[in-house]
Amino acid sequence: MEVIVSAKTVDEAVALGAKQLGKLLSEVTYEVIEEGKKGFLGMMGKEASVKVIAKETVQDKVVEFLNTLVKDMGVEAGAKVAKIEENLCESGTVEKDIYIDIEGKGLGMIIGRHGDVLDSIQYLCNIIAGRFPKSADKHEYIRIIVDVENYRSKRSDTLKALARRMADRVLNSGRNYTLEPMSGYERRIIHSEVQNIKGVHTYSIGADSDRRVVIAYGDGQDSEQ
Repeated sequence: MEVIVSAKTVDEAVALGAKQLGKLLSEVTYEVIEEGKKGFLGMMGKEASVKVIAKETVQDKVVEFLNTLVKDMGVEAGAKVAKIEENLCESGTVEKDIYIDIEGKGLGMIIGRHGDVLDSIQYLCNIIAGRFPKSADKHEYIRIIVDVENYRSKRSDTLKALARRMADRVLNSGRNYTLEPMSGYERRIIHSEVQNIKGVHTYSIGADSDRRVVIAYGDGQDSEQ
């Protein structure tokens, strides 16, 4: 993706080209076609002409993969970047969270049972992100979060309500309660919610796809072991 832009100076042309491409300055390169020239007494000058080229970014690569994937699945949908959040850690590493939404029709196939297909798709996206060439002068950790029509937020609310409801059952009966198998992401939501409830705690049992959270009677250390 590239545009040819003219402006008073090369810098102005590059900035304008980046804006037209919807990119940051760090996400483009450029080739000078013609340097700008000042005219006599500031009149009849010649503008600089620059070809501005968008660099391929992690999010471009992931969105391209997702669009190919949903097309191959026969789903009428498309992926787009929703937002990007960056945080600078004390170690100097930049943590970048890239949120990508998939919108369209027939999205149940992409979500799967309790989000299992969506989690697998997100896992593949993070593998792609991990293999993307990193800048030698920039220590960066990139995480991809894929969502479908706000499914993750809705599912999180459902799981929190489930955790509170089952914790009440355990408190009233004095007996432990084992939930159905969940992904690591969903188990962490349960653990976190139960931490706020006095008199119960959580731990996990099982392995791989059969791993489950147990809400146990009595105060204890919540764990994901």
